[in-house]
Amino acid sequence: MTFHAAVGQAQALDGREASLQATHHALNNLGAVAPGLGIVIASHQYQARDVANGVASLLGDAPLIGFSSPAGLTGNGLYNHSVVVAVLSADDLAAGSHWLSGYAQSSRETASQLEMLVSGEQAQNTIFFADGFNGDAEQFCNSISPNKFRIVGSLSSGDLHTGNNYQIAGNQNGAGALTALTFSGNLRMGIGHAHGWDPVGGQMRVTRSRGFWLRTLDARPASETYAELFGFPARDWGFPPLSHMARLYPLGMEQGEELVVRSPIRVEADGSFRMNAPVRDGADAFILVGSRISCQAAAQKATQQALRELDGVKPAFALVLVDIAWQMLLKATPGAEIAAIQEIIGEEIPIAGGYTLGQIVPGSVDAPPEFLNQHIVVILFGEGK
Repeated sequence: MTFHAAVGQAQALDGREASLQATHHALNNLGAVAPGLGIVIASHQYQARDVANGVASLLGDAPLIGFSSPAGLTGNGLYNHSVVVAVLSADDLAAGSHWLSGYAQSSRETASQLEMLVSGEQAQNTIFFADGFNGDAEQFCNSISPNKFRIVGSLSSGDLHTGNNYQIAGNQNGAGALTALTFSGNLRMGIGHAHGWDPVGGQMRVTRSRGFWLRTLDARPASETYAELFGFPARDWGFPPLSHMARLYPLGMEQGEELVVRSPIRVEADGSFRMNAPVRDGADAFILVGSRISCQAAAQKATQQALRELDGVKPAFALVLVDIAWQMLLKATPGAEIAAIQEIIGEEIPIAGGYTLGQIVPGSVDAPPEFLNQHIVVILFGEGK
């Protein structure tokens, strides 16, 4: 087989030490094969520069991208305060990592810059990670020309109170950016996505919103609607832990025959919801509730979809991008989504992943990429036909 992948994981007090250990483990698992590219998922509690420098010092010239997450995921489950490193190698692999610093200031312009980079390199696939607290992911997606190239990615997560998060591209690191990995070669990529949330309660209407802030539902502060349904006083939703737990209860916005999921990052003191995608006035919405069983079923559905896209190719590596709400929901059974994936692909396939504040998948035919909330995205890699 000409496609190889390996994953390493480590926990340490210092970000550089954890990244060095994780990369060393990944390279040992890869064996004598030279790494062609690297992906790192690191705790937001580490310093970004320590993580980036540690991984890059061992990967040499291999392109590297990464993002921050509250926890890392591997085939062995969930790890807090850790670094997870995946290294991939394939015949004729041509890859490049790119740091686009202006994402938070202009997501539309960043989309144009990425398109030019991909066009110049004639890359077949692009994986990217962008700031989850700043920038407009939906605007970014809508600014990508349909059918130009295949793109998938997610939004970095971290501290929901302070907004601390970061992105990595080689030795470059920090917040407010988009980091992209462009690649072509003897490999194939299958992508699947799903979520495990269903409507509960009656239909509501968005009566006032402004930018990323949803002010009122049915002419009342958004927190009052949640207080009525879940029983906690409206004033309590503006403070931890409820201000962050609102992520567990996203809104399903009616869009044609489907519900588009839009999730709060937090509840503000005035009862409004800070979203990471604008919500339009007049939209009809439902509160959604998830469960462990439905999320495990969604993880398997996404994996099966990714397998179908591989078109008979045996998977050799899985990159798993999961909404941060899953970590909250599955707190009593950490890593349950990984176990569900392994029921489909087996336990021998290397897995790396983390928790995100939004997911991006290829759109349908003649449509731009699609921005998602609350989903799990499973990206399976195998040797190209």
